[in-house]
Amino acid sequence: MTAITAPAPAPGLAERVRWGVSDTLTLSRRSLLVWLRVPAYLVFTVIQPVMFVLLFRYVFGGAIPVPVPGGYVEFLIPGIIAQTAAFATFGTAIVLAQELKKGVIDRLKSMPIARSAVLTGRLVADTGRMVITIVIIVGVGYAVGFRFLNGAGPAVAMVVLATVFGVSFACIAAFTGLAIGDEESVQAFGMIWLFPLTFVSSAFVPIATMPGWLQAFANHQPVTYVVDTMRALALGGPIEANLWRSLAWIAGIFVVFLPLAVRAYRRAA
Repeated sequence: MTAITAPAPAPGLAERVRWGVSDTLTLSRRSLLVWLRVPAYLVFTVIQPVMFVLLFRYVFGGAIPVPVPGGYVEFLIPGIIAQTAAFATFGTAIVLAQELKKGVIDRLKSMPIARSAVLTGRLVADTGRMVITIVIIVGVGYAVGFRFLNGAGPAVAMVVLATVFGVSFACIAAFTGLAIGDEESVQAFGMIWLFPLTFVSSAFVPIATMPGWLQAFANHQPVTYVVDTMRALALGGPIEANLWRSLAWIAGIFVVFLPLAVRAYRRAA
């Protein structure tokens, strides 16, 4: 007689969560290694924002009067940090589009790993990359005269807010990268929506200096709320109103674009 072997019991919830976390961390490590080994990614995510700091500090800094203690450099660095967090999402969209086009995502889907780990691994890696880049920008800012005037706690809160803001934009980037699926198209589309949001805001100049019709947009978009909150955390000043508006925008972006990114990933290839 042939012995009948009972099927192995299905793994419990705790076991599935443990596997999912392990797979996410493994794919996060893979993404970070790619970032370290491809010079183009390092240039785009680290050298470019450093160039922005130096150009704005020494080319435009003497020509733009700002109503903050310490002058333009104190006004500038929170804006540069927010822009850096937003622009870092270019890498998210481009890499996902590349991997989709090359069939890497298909191969990962066929492996015995948590299906969510491909997307969550990318977002975790991008979060780590953002934190490293933001810390570098803060260091460069200190080298050119920026100082936190409101204590260590608010300084850490500013970095955390910038990172969470960047991760929310990474969800938009993940959706566009997977939905469009072409590296050049994704890069062009990223410039179309990221550049207006970051430059038509309070990141680099006081909004009062803009034309009235442009102020209406600049005053009511997420980058302005986040930058104003970060500036208040770094330099002191009213925080609560802009903080709640920032968190509302960030939560709204997560609610809308995280499910869209997951849906685009499931439909990919």
